[in-house]
Amino acid sequence: MSPGDEHETSGGYGGSGQTRTRMPDDVYGGARPRARSSSRSLVTVVGVVVLLIAAIAFANRGGDDSSSETGGSDKPEVASTAASGTKPVAAGFARDAQGAQSAAANYSVTLGSAEMFNTDRRHEIVNSVYAPDVAAARQADLDRAYSSEEFLTNIGLNKDGTAPTGQTFVSRVIPVGTKATSSNTSTATVEVWYTSLFGLSGDGSTNPVSESWYTTTYQLKWVDGDWKVTDFQQKDGPVPVGRDQRASTADDMTKAVEEYGGFTYAR
Repeated sequence: MSPGDEHETSGGYGGSGQTRTRMPDDVYGGARPRARSSSRSLVTVVGVVVLLIAAIAFANRGGDDSSSETGGSDKPEVASTAASGTKPVAAGFARDAQGAQSAAANYSVTLGSAEMFNTDRRHEIVNSVYAPDVAAARQADLDRAYSSEEFLTNIGLNKDGTAPTGQTFVSRVIPVGTKATSSNTSTATVEVWYTSLFGLSGDGSTNPVSESWYTTTYQLKWVDGDWKVTDFQQKDGPVPVGRDQRASTADDMTKAVEEYGGFTYAR
């Protein structure tokens, strides 16, 4: 794992046994719009990444469809909860159930980030998040999916994966909770329940930013001192009842996205 791809954590924060974590190079947030139609012809192409499956469904809109051992003990620095820019701690994810949950939550965030649409950052993220024996295959599949001109056009992006002039691409995942359904010192299965934001904010956007809810189950294994993803499955919900709130203007949404940094997550 290269220095830029380190995941940082500390165990026993404040004597509570909590784990503080950080994703590689401050990779924040990502989002998946709720699919209004089925896009099964594309799902097989992008089934290797959590966010992209739903992004393609959003773009196409056509159809419908624990046991554990204790880990580290480093304490976080003062700025451990900063929204962006500050490295909280200096260690790897703890080799226990809590560490696996922290890893899964943070991996949801980084795999759902807008940086996945940048080739160089995507390669760094995939090599950091996935186990070495599956990373190469995932990388090839993702490169094909993210370079698809049809896909990028359908979600409103330019051919190089950037947003059109005057618009801001929003792709953020916000974990709400995690649950380890099985865990030992070598493998773990972790469910991550999260909400997501996805779309383009700005005048002229045909894909306004929308909110969705999903649960993804990650299969993790301990490799070279860290938890790595080997597989995942996703499903819709649980979805809360929406409140009758007026949607913000494109300008307000763009301002919020630019001014509010994303978070890394802890358990």
